[in-house]
Amino acid sequence: MKKLFYFVMMIFVIFFISSCDKRSKNSYVPEYSTSPLVLQKTVYIFGVHPLHNPTHLFKVYQPMIKYINARLEDSELRLEASRNYAAYDKKLFSGYFDFSLPNPYQTVTAVKNGYKIFGKMGDDENFRGIILVRKDSSVKEVNDLKGKTVSYPAPTALAATMMPQWFLYQNGLDINNDIVNSYVGSQESSIMNVYLGKSMAAATWPPPWLAFMKERPEIAKDLIVKWQTSALPNNGLVVRADVPQDLVDKVSEIIFNLHTHEKGREILKAMELSRYERATNRGYDPVRKFLKKFEDEVRPIRMNDE
Repeated sequence: MKKLFYFVMMIFVIFFISSCDKRSKNSYVPEYSTSPLVLQKTVYIFGVHPLHNPTHLFKVYQPMIKYINARLEDSELRLEASRNYAAYDKKLFSGYFDFSLPNPYQTVTAVKNGYKIFGKMGDDENFRGIILVRKDSSVKEVNDLKGKTVSYPAPTALAATMMPQWFLYQNGLDINNDIVNSYVGSQESSIMNVYLGKSMAAATWPPPWLAFMKERPEIAKDLIVKWQTSALPNNGLVVRADVPQDLVDKVSEIIFNLHTHEKGREILKAMELSRYERATNRGYDPVRKFLKKFEDEVRPIRMNDE
């Protein structure tokens, strides 16, 4: 009887193990995807100095970034704006950006902080300061600004601040004592300050003024360009020294050929620009000479609040 019991139990155990093994083999079903495997791209930050307020800057420059990214395989650029010049300078001079579009002062300073110049905006004739007044203003000569307020975007804005201040200095004003310098944070704010009567004159430079005339014609019609300065090399294109050279070459080829096709010209038009072009460190020597004269004769470039 016991032998029969053990025999039945053995048959049961063998059957149970066999069933479990069969279920385990049949339980795995391989899954297949209909989509190709997407590898994560390396992101590089592209910073643009505060030519405009952040919202308008994205409107103008994001189409170029999108166009570049569509032609890169394993990398992509991400556009980043800064709320003002001081914030941008801090990020640029600490090496935060991979690629950047700084003004010429920031360009030559970036070289001292681990960046290389690989290009620039064209149209150097547009890189000049302009000084706006209201059409109904009593200002006729530079000396009429004595005791008055002049608005600017920021102390480190080259075309829109330093070059107009140099112009006023060359025409007899002590800009540290004869006038009140009001640094208001952006090109648009500088223009609005003279329109609203908060300043007697406003400094800016041609591209933001041209954009302002298109977007706010009801305000621009009450303002005139009273004076303009001479020109310097335009805004630079810089890249941090550790960015792979093959990526720099690809981005360069795309940017420097924008003016050769319709889509690219449409992108450039929004920037009030005809082209980008190759540039080197040496091409910014005129900027270095200007900056030295400005600091020697007018004021320190970096102010206490920066």
